[in-house]
Amino acid sequence: MTNRRDAEQRLRELRAELDRHNHRYYVLDDPEVPDSEYDRLMLELKALESEHPGLITPDSPSQRVGGAPAAEFGEVRHAVPMLSLDNAFSEEDLQDFDRRVREKLDATDIEYVAEPKLDGLAISLVYEKGVLVRGATRGDGSTGEDVTLNVRTVRAIPLKLMGKDWPALLEVRGEVFMPKRGFEALNKSLAAKGEKTYVNPRNTAAGSLRQLDSRITAERPLDFYAYGLGEVKPALSARRHSEVLTKLRGWGQRVNPDIRMVKGAEGCLGYYREMGEKRDALPYEIDGVVYKVDRLDYQQELGFVARAPRWAVAHKFPAQEEMTLLKAVEFQVGRTGALTPVARLEPVFVGGVTVSNATLHNMDEVERKDIRIGDTVIVRRAGDVIPEVAAVVLARRPKNTKRVKLPKTCPVCGSEVVRPEGEAVARCSGGLFCDAQRKELIRHFASRRAMDVEGLGDKLVEQLVDEKLVSTPAGLFRLTMKQLMDLERMGEKSAQNLVDALAKARKTTLPRFLYALGIPDVGETTAADLAKHFGSLEKLEEAAQGYEKQRLKHAGSPARDAEKLLKELDLRKVEGIGPVVAEQVGAFFHQAGNRKVIGELRKAGVEWPAMPKRAAVGSQPLVGKTFVLTGTLGTMTRDAAKERIQALGGKVSGSVSAKTHYVVAGSEPGSKLREAERLEVPVLDEDAFLRLIES
Repeated sequence: MTNRRDAEQRLRELRAELDRHNHRYYVLDDPEVPDSEYDRLMLELKALESEHPGLITPDSPSQRVGGAPAAEFGEVRHAVPMLSLDNAFSEEDLQDFDRRVREKLDATDIEYVAEPKLDGLAISLVYEKGVLVRGATRGDGSTGEDVTLNVRTVRAIPLKLMGKDWPALLEVRGEVFMPKRGFEALNKSLAAKGEKTYVNPRNTAAGSLRQLDSRITAERPLDFYAYGLGEVKPALSARRHSEVLTKLRGWGQRVNPDIRMVKGAEGCLGYYREMGEKRDALPYEIDGVVYKVDRLDYQQELGFVARAPRWAVAHKFPAQEEMTLLKAVEFQVGRTGALTPVARLEPVFVGGVTVSNATLHNMDEVERKDIRIGDTVIVRRAGDVIPEVAAVVLARRPKNTKRVKLPKTCPVCGSEVVRPEGEAVARCSGGLFCDAQRKELIRHFASRRAMDVEGLGDKLVEQLVDEKLVSTPAGLFRLTMKQLMDLERMGEKSAQNLVDALAKARKTTLPRFLYALGIPDVGETTAADLAKHFGSLEKLEEAAQGYEKQRLKHAGSPARDAEKLLKELDLRKVEGIGPVVAEQVGAFFHQAGNRKVIGELRKAGVEWPAMPKRAAVGSQPLVGKTFVLTGTLGTMTRDAAKERIQALGGKVSGSVSAKTHYVVAGSEPGSKLREAERLEVPVLDEDAFLRLIES
């Protein structure tokens, strides 16, 4: 047992820290530690006070629910206190709760109402003669904040009760929360504006409901579920809590559809496990389940302790957020060449597993959250989702932290790392030979719109790379019948078909070849523009390397001066090529490894006809014209039609707009035809299209 002097000192520390966390959580809507850390501190406080009951003070956090109301809102006194619930963190805790209930009531089996524990904000709604007259937050349990104007904007909260049998005064209690989809959309919108994003849906719901301008609240996707009653006059005749919920539904209140009656501790635990399995699929966040004794006379007999009812308990799931130390940051290279910073952590148990690594997403996120090596961070893990570093605990930041720096070269192949200005993602520029990108690059290289190697599917690519038969796209053209026939599920006929397909693929076009190289940000249209402008691969390589040398040379110059010089280089004179694409193209051809693989492809017989000489802009009949293709053409593929249009100076778009000049409609056209008719865009059938391009 802790001696009295040490207990007094520790109690002062715990109360001060919990009061500070309460203020940040309930009043500022800006928690700095996860709920699990708060729960640990509260458990320690209650354990010490249990050892030394004479040291309990009226203002101890164990004796009240939350923080004081914000000064901006009017105060509301709750006629019936809005108490919080005690927590059960294990099956043993839940069984102890059930045992205490049965012993107190001298009963053998208890029926409970089990419901999801929503991660939102508790709200009191007062209806007089069926009309909503007041909305208030829980506050400290006795006094809350008047947020009437704001709750009136939540569409799930009825402004007027349905039916006619409701009491003259009815206080409905429930939870305002933000669904997962709304939370993600809101954070995405805030991040796009460069504004501070929210850490979790609970914090978001609280911040939204406590806006001083209710018009802002009205724009937030808030929802509501009712779970009980406060003050009621005259009293209801209901004998069970489940009857109360049925009445609430009848009066137009939303009640969670996953609420269920269960019997005894085993029934509670069965419900807990079921909701744990469903948790990630639910449209809202929950952090546990709540059990309430169903019979209201039993609830009265059980009564309350200082801050919680004896007839209810919250059974918490394993914490999905925990604090730990960020020891280092390493960079992983994905299959598309994107570099992802990964946090190496002091191992911590979160979400039911021990976590020692967590994603940091990209450098934009690292910089926005100001994450540094040596920080104490909040790690979040929800179900099967990859653990992430959600936030930094700035109050615990030491003086010797180190900023995270993006590596200049790829940690896998040593190529230059490219992160164009304003872009969140940094990429390795060694696409054709970087081991991390090998499988994805070969898949892309062989795809229908690239080299069109028929029969080379994903599983076969996996085998070829795993068996070390192919390490770059050039290796495809060195495959032999024997090597292919030795592969799993590859017979003589299949092997011969693939050899024939590779032989056919050697004959291609320059636009297709450029697209097949997988240069970041170079799609089919950009590849065609580059081929048309330079006319040959050699001239493009020369222009790209020259651009990259100048870019690196002037990297330290003022951005405006560097851009003025680079804009005059030939690579930037290609239609549609801006600084981002130019940097990717320049970096790609600057890498000797990429040029080596291209040379191997040429030696393997990959070739294309010479590009037609560039005609003067005025002599290209379709210059300035935009086409959209829909349906199936009988005389050519849509890819071939696209190449014909581009060769004549036209552009091909994927969607119809008022700026579209023609829509070419084959058989079984889709919605693009209807959109063309709506916008009165000229529609060409296949015959008319052929006459146009052949004239």
